[in-house]
Amino acid sequence: MILKTPTSSDWVQKVLENFDSFLIDHAHAEKKASGMAMSMVSHYPDKPDIVKAMVDLALEEMIHFKQVMKILANKQLTLIPDEKDIYVNNLRKLFRKGTEFYLMDRLIIGGIIEARGAERFQLIANALSPGKLKQFYLQIAASEEKHYELFFELAKKYFSNDAIAQRTEFLLAEEAQIVDKLPLRALLH
Repeated sequence: MILKTPTSSDWVQKVLENFDSFLIDHAHAEKKASGMAMSMVSHYPDKPDIVKAMVDLALEEMIHFKQVMKILANKQLTLIPDEKDIYVNNLRKLFRKGTEFYLMDRLIIGGIIEARGAERFQLIANALSPGKLKQFYLQIAASEEKHYELFFELAKKYFSNDAIAQRTEFLLAEEAQIVDKLPLRALLH
């Protein structure tokens, strides 16, 4: 995992104490991830590799959304209005202007968000008792890990390894600061 700072055990405890809230936020996160992928399809129609990858990603994220919605329904929970994602919004402020810079930043930040999701879903899976929910979160964590790899594979098609490494190092340091300042809530981010 590429992250500079690990998620605290306090966050895991907060999620376990408020798991219904976490599930609702998880549903919203999957929905937003699908929307982000479709946004990239709209923004880069001239890049067939990005279009294909993001269409596949959007569909997979919607399947995850549907799976979380099924868990919510089984628990007789419904979605509530979505909260702004402080983490993602702060990362978006780091996007640079300029076509190439913007593309690089979208891909790297997309990868970082997926890496953080993989880490946190794995922590949740590890903390859950054996059963269907634990298996679900193990699968989600593995999926997020593949998404992280996908974003960096796409970046390598358009940018040099050195450029990616340099920008990733900067963005990971910024991401660590953002994570360290996040309020302790039963939300994915």
